[in-house]
Amino acid sequence: MKTTLPLWVGCIAAVVAGVALTADIPHAADVGAIQAFNEQYLKAINAGDAAALSGLTDDDHIMIAPNRKPIEGKEANDRANSLGFQQFKIAETWTPLETVVDGNLAYQRGTFTVVATPKNGGATRTTRGNFLRIYRRQPDGSWRMTRDMFSGDAPPEGTSNAACNCQH
Repeated sequence: MKTTLPLWVGCIAAVVAGVALTADIPHAADVGAIQAFNEQYLKAINAGDAAALSGLTDDDHIMIAPNRKPIEGKEANDRANSLGFQQFKIAETWTPLETVVDGNLAYQRGTFTVVATPKNGGATRTTRGNFLRIYRRQPDGSWRMTRDMFSGDAPPEGTSNAACNCQH
């Protein structure tokens, strides 16, 4: 009996370790799927493709941008994106810092850089900042963005930190 106890302990430890290792596989697959989603989303932004961008968001998508009311719903977001793409050539990059998946929802926090060049001339503007996004798993297992919130690292031009109540 004494010789089988270490064997049983070893077997239990191996099963527990195996469960712990396989528990990370779905999470890793979800994080990979969200990363692939982000690549599609950025490709659409950088191509100025409002239709492709629309296909990557939920019907109830809400974008929360600084110093303005939230843009609520797919149609409102589609109009805002189309208008932005008509006026600017966008070059955007994201650096995710944290991705958390919990069932059918996930969130991602990170930093971004946007270079916006007016199509009708004018100065190119570069904005760096932070984002927080919420993704929803679709019935087919794919992910779509449902909420998007971002803020620049610097206050809007013509304001001070005190004027915009910014905390840096």
